[in-house]
Amino acid sequence: MIRNAQIHFNDAGTPVADSFDDVYFSNDDGQAESDYVFYSQNRLNTRLLNHDRDHFVVAETGFGTGLNFLNTWAQFQRLKSQRNVQRLYFISFEKYPIKIEDLRQALKAWPDLSIQAQQLCAQYPDAVEGCHRLEFDEGDVILDLWFGDVHASLPKLSYTPDGLVDAWYLDGFAPSKNPDMWQQSLFDAMAALSRANATFATFTAAGFVRRGLQQAGFDCQKVKGYGRKREMVIGQFNEADPQATNPEYYRHPTRKLERVAIIGGGIGSACLSYQLAKRNISTTLFCKDETLAGGASHNRQGAVYPNLQAEYSTTSELYALSFLYARRFYQQIEAAGFNFEHDWCGVLLQSVTDGKKTQHQKIANSDLFPESLIRYVSVAEAQKLANIDTPFDGLFIEQAGWVSPPQLTEAVYNAAQAKCPGQQYFNADVSELDKREDGWYLHVNKQWQGPFSDVFVCAGEHSDGYTQTQHLGLHGVRGQVSHIQAGEASSGLTTVLCHKGYFTPSAQGEHCMGATFEKYSKGREVTEQDNATNRAQLQGFYGDTQFDQSLGEITGAKAAVRCCFNDHFPMAGQVPDPNSLCDAFANLRRGKHDDFAPLAQPHEGLHVVTGFGARGLCSAPLVTEHLVAALCDEPRPFSERLNQALHPARFVVRDLIRNKI
Repeated sequence: MIRNAQIHFNDAGTPVADSFDDVYFSNDDGQAESDYVFYSQNRLNTRLLNHDRDHFVVAETGFGTGLNFLNTWAQFQRLKSQRNVQRLYFISFEKYPIKIEDLRQALKAWPDLSIQAQQLCAQYPDAVEGCHRLEFDEGDVILDLWFGDVHASLPKLSYTPDGLVDAWYLDGFAPSKNPDMWQQSLFDAMAALSRANATFATFTAAGFVRRGLQQAGFDCQKVKGYGRKREMVIGQFNEADPQATNPEYYRHPTRKLERVAIIGGGIGSACLSYQLAKRNISTTLFCKDETLAGGASHNRQGAVYPNLQAEYSTTSELYALSFLYARRFYQQIEAAGFNFEHDWCGVLLQSVTDGKKTQHQKIANSDLFPESLIRYVSVAEAQKLANIDTPFDGLFIEQAGWVSPPQLTEAVYNAAQAKCPGQQYFNADVSELDKREDGWYLHVNKQWQGPFSDVFVCAGEHSDGYTQTQHLGLHGVRGQVSHIQAGEASSGLTTVLCHKGYFTPSAQGEHCMGATFEKYSKGREVTEQDNATNRAQLQGFYGDTQFDQSLGEITGAKAAVRCCFNDHFPMAGQVPDPNSLCDAFANLRRGKHDDFAPLAQPHEGLHVVTGFGARGLCSAPLVTEHLVAALCDEPRPFSERLNQALHPARFVVRDLIRNKI
């Protein structure tokens, strides 16, 4: 588990880390020192005015109170009318994140940064391991805050041989106070991540630090230090190191996304439209239904909560970080004036069977997640939280809740259109895709439309309906949600209940109850048998309660298809050609991970974003952000292991490694 920093404030009001017995910033003028040592000595004022790409990446080895980030953000804003850089990425690492109440107190010292500080505090994440992507100034400033030891975190970043970082803030407690951080492995990792001509600056002039950076490949020089510090060290990395965490077979070919088509009208399509729009990339949407959210996103109420496990598995990492991002994302959509029915009332995971009880106890005892994310609750506390007579204990996810998926989908899509308007076609049946010399063409209602530089297939269970995508391994899981009249006792329900299915608080006098689970089915017919199944399941757990007995009649239902893959992960990336993968990466059969042949890409510019299963509301915002960032050659919010878990080539690569194909 990530541990919060234990700190106190000295007589000067400066925060001091108890474990390191060192101040977070100078007692004299920490902001002035930050600006001189890191911002100015990396020559950012000049470099932001004339950079070789439209985004600039700063990486920092110790976040602390966020002072360096806030100062850089403020300076970036000041240059808005002059700079050619559109987006600032700030990647920072913190082993012991400061508590939010301590952060607020510490940042009171800098009144001229109060606007930025308030926004940082409003989004400051729970102490969960991994990368937390925080977005400010409508996506122009992005903070990737990695919680965990910097030595463990740096190798987890997903990056290619071209490097990632333009400027390093080599910060952290003094080498004498924090020797575990200032190691050769850190300097080598910095070199591996650096782009050509990346710079660094550090407040220390310690000889072993300078020699370590030189050994890693940095040119170093001493310059005047700040205030009473006589010297500090700056330097440059001249040529990008060919190292990468991102293997060739899991790459996302970078694209100039000029004319983009999206096939689909659900939450994945809406989130993708938004992530593109905030980069000023317009889209043309083709939806086969009359309105948005006509497929799996059409339920009245959908629960939004993460799928967590008792170990920090790929699943836990994906859903914990995606959920926290989704909460921030949806709140920003609402704050921008795009409203949708919702209630962040919490989700109560009920221990309705012995198996569930064991599973929940393991999660509660794992010490992986802070109680602010998920915590154990007794029967008495569960009853108080839910305001009904539930007989079960369980786990409570306080920040979770329910949304109206159709309204949310529309809100996200409308927010995208407000940023960067595009075209929409409804009742648009895309039956065929064809790649020609000038781009991709879509056969829509018996007419060809195009060309498009890029096409994103976000069509749920229909995503495998094209010649190019039929091999993806997609399958449908049909589910029916029933609507049941609220009674006097059930109307008091104040949180979402999860047993084997889920049950929502009443909206307009009815609850949503479900859902059935029919594997390998793409049918959408509503059946009375499924209504009976949903009612019997709920009654089997709560039949003796006033809550259950107060319920009225089932008034209706909706059936939809969850789109899934066998490994239960979504899929996001360029559509692979299995034969081309087998030809290029044949060495994987022999256990070799190099000396590959060139990869032919017959489907270049054709992407798939699908397979969200039952948790698309939770994962779609960050999955789409990851893909768009990768295609635009920007820092990615997911670790490399998550990149590989989501990549469309994963099944072919797995079978090559196992020598099955």
